[in-house]
Amino acid sequence: MDRLQAMQLFTRVVELGSFTRAAEQLDISRASASTLIKQLESHLGVRLLQRTTRQVSPTLDGNSYYRHCREILAQIEEAESALAQVAHRPRGRLRIDLPASLSRLVVIPTLPDFQARYPDILLEVGSGDRRVDLVGEGVDCVVRIGELKDSTLVARPLPPLEQVTCASADYVARHGRPVSLDQLAGHRCVAYLSPTTGRLDPLAFSVEGREQPRDLPADLAVNHGEAYVAACEAGFGLIQVPRYHVSRQLEAGTLVELLPDYRLPPLPMTILYPHHRHLTPRLRVFIDWLVALFAT
Repeated sequence: MDRLQAMQLFTRVVELGSFTRAAEQLDISRASASTLIKQLESHLGVRLLQRTTRQVSPTLDGNSYYRHCREILAQIEEAESALAQVAHRPRGRLRIDLPASLSRLVVIPTLPDFQARYPDILLEVGSGDRRVDLVGEGVDCVVRIGELKDSTLVARPLPPLEQVTCASADYVARHGRPVSLDQLAGHRCVAYLSPTTGRLDPLAFSVEGREQPRDLPADLAVNHGEAYVAACEAGFGLIQVPRYHVSRQLEAGTLVELLPDYRLPPLPMTILYPHHRHLTPRLRVFIDWLVALFAT
């Protein structure tokens, strides 16, 4: 039994939840993959995986072994990547996770530049609004928007995101353009349900350096950033988002910025990655590239 190959296969089975997909990624047959895992379990004397007709998941022992495997494999990759860096060729697989709108509107359109610089790095990009367990899911780094609550991850700040309050041009034509908070009376908003807390996030404005929430009535509630902007474009009322999310619509005039004198402070944005002794070269160059991207 090739123990290194067995560890690589085991981690991919855990991360993908599938023998078939893991075997395909490692270019071995499913039968060979099943045999290798059985040999690994026999060698360790424990059951690592629970198999059903629909999914494969780690046992408690499997979860513990997975974390050790990830650390060992990361150290091996780091050693190999360090040699590659000498030749100025960072390489290997890099798994990242980004907020959906940030991924679609900002990062992915500019990734050809990163790929041209580092052709030997294979990026796996996850996009969503859920919280990702970096260690448990084998993700190398994530970008998060807002105040941080993680204490076990390394954080590198990115330039903050300017926030805007806006409504559709059609909505403003029908209901008027408020220029003060008192003029918000009679206006409506699109309600946003936080995907993490399930609570409604009220609109808020900066008044003499203090945040002042304003509850406006709503005819529609959503829990996803894309739907939030789409509802605003459809004329359902005011929203508050990072400027990048609506910059195209603001430039085109389909959305109109409101109350710029009461704009909230910029949202903090951070790159997070698990604590390791050293960054792998591929993760380091990607983080440096992101920092440069958002600094422009």
